[in-house]
Amino acid sequence: MHKHSAHPDSPAPSALIFDSGVGAISIAREIRRLMPGLTLHLGVDNGFYPYGNKSEEELRPRIVEQAQAMMEHCSADILVVGCNTASTLALPQLRESLDKPVVGVVPAVKPAAAASRTRTIALIATEGTVNRRYTRELIEQFANGNRVINVPAPELVHLAESKLRGEAITAKDLEPVLHRVFHTAGGDQVDIAVLACTHFPLLREELDQFAPRSIQWLDSGEAIARRVRWWLEELKLVLPDAPGTGRLITSSADQTGNIELAFREFAPIAEPLVSSP
Repeated sequence: MHKHSAHPDSPAPSALIFDSGVGAISIAREIRRLMPGLTLHLGVDNGFYPYGNKSEEELRPRIVEQAQAMMEHCSADILVVGCNTASTLALPQLRESLDKPVVGVVPAVKPAAAASRTRTIALIATEGTVNRRYTRELIEQFANGNRVINVPAPELVHLAESKLRGEAITAKDLEPVLHRVFHTAGGDQVDIAVLACTHFPLLREELDQFAPRSIQWLDSGEAIARRVRWWLEELKLVLPDAPGTGRLITSSADQTGNIELAFREFAPIAEPLVSSP
């Protein structure tokens, strides 16, 4: 495909990665690894965090409204919905409301089913994602006869954010979740666990360390990064060698500074949106 560079005065190609918390950092790292020259803006709807315990009726319009406002604020070329809850709820509405490409996160059920030798996989997610019709349909469509053990693990969201603040995660912290994976009916057969929340890959090292046996921990980060690269090629956008300065856009003020601290490796400029009353 023939590519052309943007006009010299136009901004460098950029993507906005949207989440309710800081879990999308796992997606941001994969994108940065694959495309070092892509400017990354980080959108955090901290004013409505966490999404996992809100109703679908509350969340769907909120996600569209906030993502739209943040896209307008930073003028990104692509929206990456770095949140499983938001993706399973609002991708069609986001694609309808935005004139830019939207890349969503889908739990890695299909590759897990293809790779499992025991034909038993665990799907670790927030309670909302585990119980959502979208997830049930995904399993029906792509599990390919594999047994799927649904493991609700809302506490991992908070543990991942604690780790980003520099706190140590212990075996005791993870024991309840690991018990739900390995010590349930069929748990002794699990050989792959799907990390179906963007926060969860941040704990891959600890999950692997404290699990009673070695299994594969699978997430969607790399697949999302490849999809973003595909869109950049479709849009004929050529990346510079180094990214521009990204923005950290929050829906409310980051009072504690924890969000800015979590994303410090990307050195973004903090720019909270003024929430509408």
